[in-house]
Amino acid sequence: MKRFVFGFAVMALAVASAADSYRVTLFQPSIVAGKQLKPGEYKVTVTENTAVLSQGKDKVEAPVKVETSDAKFQSTSVRYSSGDGKYKVQEIRLGNTKTKLVFQNDAQAGL
Repeated sequence: MKRFVFGFAVMALAVASAADSYRVTLFQPSIVAGKQLKPGEYKVTVTENTAVLSQGKDKVEAPVKVETSDAKFQSTSVRYSSGDGKYKVQEIRLGNTKTKLVFQNDAQAGL
């Protein structure tokens, strides 16, 4: 009986701490949460209202709003805002899902 309760507790913790992860390719230098990321493939892990983009040992954490679209996105795409010759990630639309990650930039964070 103790093993069953322990096993159930471990399983419940695993489910509670589960995060969704995706892959995204940045084709140009991109700004996320004030940090410049090099072009390349990144793992995006989403937990509640936070996205973590990681490539090897490099990681950047950013607040996001997770939105659900009416239809699935055919492919993963990144939308930018640009200024001063820099590209800030505004949102990532995740391919084969209805999920859109809207990044909270400096202007939105003050609202």
